[in-house]
Amino acid sequence: MQQANTDIVIRNPFGTMDVPAPDDSEVLHYAISAALAGDAADSNAAHWASIPAASDPLEGAWASRWNGGADPTIPGDTPDTWKQGRAEVRVVSDRIYLRFDWDGGRRHGLIDAISESGNRLIGKYINLTDPAITRPWIGLVVDTTRIDGCFPNGRLDFRR
Repeated sequence: MQQANTDIVIRNPFGTMDVPAPDDSEVLHYAISAALAGDAADSNAAHWASIPAASDPLEGAWASRWNGGADPTIPGDTPDTWKQGRAEVRVVSDRIYLRFDWDGGRRHGLIDAISESGNRLIGKYINLTDPAITRPWIGLVVDTTRIDGCFPNGRLDFRR
């Protein structure tokens, strides 16, 4: 009888499945071509969440929303519809982890990113409910209440 491997190491602070290869070539190629302005014309500029800002400029509770794909488990969902939920941000060394949900907390995702040039985030997203879905993601920390984000198909933003 063979014993199962029990030496599994989880990188993220949430104790969930890790994002596979968060710094792979797909992520790096996307980071080169994608840009976020972080200006008042951005779709995340309008205040749409009411999460009290924590004393930490980044860590803590946030609201999340994404579009650019239809979730087949949500009746009538379309790619243009915003899927909103809750989020939590944690910083571990040079990595930033953003765990979020949508569909009333029934669906979950995780972003594993690294900070580049102070306020630009580069990483990858995994759908924890359907782990076959991963996408490169970039973010821009505009201020302590706003993180603009995008992936190849749409937006994945955070607000306080």
